Amino acid sequence: MAKILVIDDERSIRNTLKDILDFEGYTVVLAENGRQGLQLATENNFDLIFSDIKMPEMDGIELLNALRQAEVESPIVMISGHGNIETAVECIRSGAFDFIEKPIDLNRLLVTVKNALEKKSLVKETKVLRKKVQSKNQMIGESEAIKHVREMIARVAPTEARVLITGANGTGKEVVARLIHEQSARANEPLVEVNCAAIPSELIESELFGHVKGAFTSAIKDRAGKFEQADGGTLFLDEIGDMSLAAQAKVLRALQESEITRVGSDKAIKVNVRILAATNKDLQHEIYEGRFREDLFHRLNVIPINVPRLDDRKEDIPLLVNYFTEQICAEQGWAKKTFDRSAIAALQERSWPGNIRELRNVVERLIILCGNNVSGEDVKLYS
Repeated sequence: MAKILVIDDERSIRNTLKDILDFEGYTVVLAENGRQGLQLATENNFDLIFSDIKMPEMDGIELLNALRQAEVESPIVMISGHGNIETAVECIRSGAFDFIEKPIDLNRLLVTVKNALEKKSLVKETKVLRKKVQSKNQMIGESEAIKHVREMIARVAPTEARVLITGANGTGKEVVARLIHEQSARANEPLVEVNCAAIPSELIESELFGHVKGAFTSAIKDRAGKFEQADGGTLFLDEIGDMSLAAQAKVLRALQESEITRVGSDKAIKVNVRILAATNKDLQHEIYEGRFREDLFHRLNVIPINVPRLDDRKEDIPLLVNYFTEQICAEQGWAKKTFDRSAIAALQERSWPGNIRELRNVVERLIILCGNNVSGEDVKLYS
């Protein structure tokens, strides 16, 4: 349930608001002056703050400005028995959510509470979503290995060159692909991702090139494939080393002729797509074993980018831990936890076969299971 702070120097007003809000099921904390209210607001996370304007020592306007300076993000509703238009406008300009006059109307109060809490919830959701989106498209680290990858991305992204991204599972190959797309001239067009390993071989051609009605038993209507969906933008073929030879042949033709044919049709469709591909396999070995076409490899491997393993850039672990901690705590709505030096050292000492993905999982586990400060003993116990 929402937690509300009420700041007013009149005991009767404080108690009246507390009785009303308690009855509605909210948790209410009281402060009898501006300075006490400021301390409570900066030390706690309130969902809503009510503040009187006329108070001794620190009035409501001063308090409002101090709260905003302290970056308190709770909606603030100002209340006053001396209300006028000028005062209300000044409060709103200073960052107040709303202004209520005394004597307080019960219905007006409850509507204001509802609206303020809804706004707080929407702001929180927006921040979490923004962090989630941003988190997918960042390469964290200052090691020479990761700097080289960033430099390669910056150089190749503005071109139309095809890129083959290699690296072990969990190293962040998909992040590289998204960054290349974001920094390219196609950034405002779609980025379509296909996990070739997750699609059965008998369905991969339909997934990539689409199909016409009646092409096979379950084809009840025409359907555009990923190449058509990515027209004008970028197509990211993840785990391309797992693609069947038959699908490889059709991808090669699409790259050579810039056109595709839907399954069950003989009509060619022109497409303008930039191809990015990724794999955790050694494609040279796959070619030797007859599982990957050499001509397709050379079409894709115009610019090779290898994403290093976490074990090859352990100096980036402190930055990654801090980044994941901020991200995870923000998603959960928790105050940020800390990892002490012994915890960071313990994380750097161990091996990371699962790379960045494994590190994030371990950080999340430690945040959930440990106290506000994670120690080296915690790492040994839970990782």
